[in-house]
Amino acid sequence: MKLIDIYIQEVTRRLPEKSREDIALELRSTIEDSLPDDYSEEDVKAVLEQLGSPAALANGYLDRPMHLIGPRYYDVYVSLLKMILPIASVISLISVIAEYFIGIKADETIMNVILNLFGIGIVGILEVGMQTFFLITIVFAVMERVDKGKDGQPLTTSLKKWTPDDLKNIPYIPIKKEISRWEVFWMLMWTAVWATVYFNADRLVGIYEQVGGELEFVVPAFHQDVLLQYWPIIIGLVGLEVAFAFYKLIQGRWTKNMAKLNALHQLLATIAVIAIMIHPSIFNREFLSYMADVFKITPEQFRSWLLGGVIVFFIAGAAYNAYEGFRKARAAYQNTKDIKMNI
Repeated sequence: MKLIDIYIQEVTRRLPEKSREDIALELRSTIEDSLPDDYSEEDVKAVLEQLGSPAALANGYLDRPMHLIGPRYYDVYVSLLKMILPIASVISLISVIAEYFIGIKADETIMNVILNLFGIGIVGILEVGMQTFFLITIVFAVMERVDKGKDGQPLTTSLKKWTPDDLKNIPYIPIKKEISRWEVFWMLMWTAVWATVYFNADRLVGIYEQVGGELEFVVPAFHQDVLLQYWPIIIGLVGLEVAFAFYKLIQGRWTKNMAKLNALHQLLATIAVIAIMIHPSIFNREFLSYMADVFKITPEQFRSWLLGGVIVFFIAGAAYNAYEGFRKARAAYQNTKDIKMNI
């Protein structure tokens, strides 16, 4: 009897006080009806084992889940986390970088800048990630508990029960041609980095010398006032890259239209870079003189070499990226075509 009393106690202590007495009587009756007349402790254990864990039995009386996010909402929950966390992390990183460079000191070394950005960037991403994770989890935990659906079947992203007709709205995406959310994340992060460097080039890009065991920034490579003359073009490129990144996120795979947009983006970016680089006053004369002394040539020769190298590098990179876009789109199209033929 002691085991029965403890079992009933373990069940009812998890229930509202107003229903404990009735459920205790009902449960005791159920247990005693299942026991033989001359029962032993082993008989009691067998009946209690059949009834199961007191926590699970109490949960059945309460009619509420014992999990935070159950199978009904788990797939939708994970899908939203995968979509929102990278975007929130990028936005956090961009704001952290912008805030840092607003208050940067003129004499701060590149190594300090890198270490500080790395540190505050990681902290910012973790903080925003935890807040986003917490809020989404709370929302789905509440949905799990107010949902009156009893079948337990997982829901689709539209929060409806799955049917075979849902497959008609899902395009086939070969694994190798899928655009992952992390690919979009790195694209947005790269945009934030190069834009930040561009608007702070006079403090980051140039010649560093070892002074007293530390790297000291001595000569900037560019005239910042010249770079700032092209700010509308740069802001336009940043907007284009951000829009293209979100377009990739929505599409989820390479298509012909995406390949065309990618080629257009590469062309516009290359034209913008060339237009900026050929400005006669873009390079700092002190930088050209310093580097010319290092390579034992004239400043004009070094400028020509540097300008030519940058232009060739950007043209080659743009051509390769545009080619890769069309190759992936063509491969994905051919794969889909083969599947339709087999069907």
